Amino acid sequence: MIWQGRNDGEELLHHRIFQRVKGEKNYDAISTNDFVLHGFAVDEGVRRNRGRLGAKDAPDVIRKNMANFPVVRPDFSLLDFGNIYCEDGNLENTQNELSKNVSKVLLKGGKSLVLGGGHEVTYAHYKGVKTAFPEHKIGIINFDAHFDNREPQNGVGASSGTGFWQIAQEGEINSLHIGIQRNSNTLKLFDTAHQYGMKYILADELFFENLPSVYTRIDELLNSVDYLYITICMDVFNAAIAPGVSASAYNGIFADAAFMHVYRHILRNRKLAALDIAEVNPQFDIQDRTARLAASLANEWLMI
Repeated sequence: MIWQGRNDGEELLHHRIFQRVKGEKNYDAISTNDFVLHGFAVDEGVRRNRGRLGAKDAPDVIRKNMANFPVVRPDFSLLDFGNIYCEDGNLENTQNELSKNVSKVLLKGGKSLVLGGGHEVTYAHYKGVKTAFPEHKIGIINFDAHFDNREPQNGVGASSGTGFWQIAQEGEINSLHIGIQRNSNTLKLFDTAHQYGMKYILADELFFENLPSVYTRIDELLNSVDYLYITICMDVFNAAIAPGVSASAYNGIFADAAFMHVYRHILRNRKLAALDIAEVNPQFDIQDRTARLAASLANEWLMI
């Protein structure tokens, strides 16, 4: 059993997430402001991008680490629609499946939470948001060491590193990439970001004294869009706190006070409709450090 934890009692004041989550299969059961969870148990895109395989096993591990968090909102509701798999290598069909499910969630007034899986979840999740709100301007905030704006290679197709290139091919892209590493992106990838107007904040810029500048750039995006989608690639974090990822970053950022101020500032925005967490790889994790961090980042939104 995945959703289990310490039971201090059945009164609302004692509740933890595992006591409030409901397994669900019927999208008509979604009510306005329900959090709706899908697991994207897929790392075919990581394989295509020549990363370390194992992220497909992450959704259930993250769930287990979310289960024991206390519920602080009396109206909290989390519906779990289970996992989506890619057992035949057809990533594109799997992405379309998630996209369709996400659009159903949003059209019912729910909030979409997706646990990856590889960062190929980005294109699928964004497509679901855009399908639900085709006439609206969608903003994307990507916490990542990488731009993930590679052009698909011949014979390989879409991967965990092509999501933002794919989005840009379908029209205007409104993205802000936070935590970008100079030593993790070629000049070509920086050039592609500039070409498509992808804004970014380098990892080196995320320190407390620089928060006013960071907030200004974030708010420029938030004020210019109708809906917001956040995607978190766990390799944005330092390997000391996130060792279990598909591509570790020894000099990544930390989940320190500066980061948490920025993160919570974004989560409080009422335009936020969808959030996913990608690239947790349990095979390389140590004492569930990465999964625990991922779970806590998801919980921040659930309890904001």
